[in-house]
Amino acid sequence: MSNIDKQKFGTFIAMLRKEKGYTQKELAKQLFISDKAVSKWETAASVPNIDLLIPLANILGVTVTELLMCERMEQDSSLNTLQVEQVVKAAVSYLDGAQTRAYHTKSKWGLIYILSFITACLETLFSYRNGHITNGLIISAILGASFGIYFCFFVKERLPAYYDENRICVYTDGLFEMNLPGISLNNRNWGKILKAGRIWAVSLMLGYPIISYIESLVFSGIWLMAVDLLLSLFLILGGFFIPIYAVGKKYE
Repeated sequence: MSNIDKQKFGTFIAMLRKEKGYTQKELAKQLFISDKAVSKWETAASVPNIDLLIPLANILGVTVTELLMCERMEQDSSLNTLQVEQVVKAAVSYLDGAQTRAYHTKSKWGLIYILSFITACLETLFSYRNGHITNGLIISAILGASFGIYFCFFVKERLPAYYDENRICVYTDGLFEMNLPGISLNNRNWGKILKAGRIWAVSLMLGYPIISYIESLVFSGIWLMAVDLLLSLFLILGGFFIPIYAVGKKYE
């Protein structure tokens, strides 16, 4: 963001917001973010994510170019060479910043996955040595580990631009396909969906060995099989789709 004057940007955003008669909370609500984020923009503590530039410009009644230049332009005016250079540098700076954030996010979740996987293996070994292994434990561990590898290491952090321009509820990436009827996938909710998927995968790996151990202590025989099956289905299906639908719809 080195080519963005954060102080000038924040002042410009605050001016436009007040002209529209919005409070920070009202503007934040339209963008599906917290009012603290808007406050940080206006106090030059940070700038918006790149996927917020278009909706922010639309709400404030300016163009993205005007946002990047931090000033209004006459409708019939044209950019000179220096101004074009400034806009291009600002746009490139935003892209570089987005790529850096994506790298740090994936690195963080990669480390969380590795630590969780090691812990889950130790938990499973403990359950096995004490005779408390269930079918649900095996299936859940495999699913959590498999989906976790994809969500934490390989999934794309941003969707192609056409997702923001059309209502698309299916995401396909090689062998992986996610179909969410009723939810329009876009770059406003994609990050939240990925976070929900990552939390689910890691939680499933870490949590189910403990749940399976407790099941084995409380139930036995056919009751253990029945409870284990129901809990497995709920944690595998409900634990995945319910949070993803909730955040996907909220930030749609």
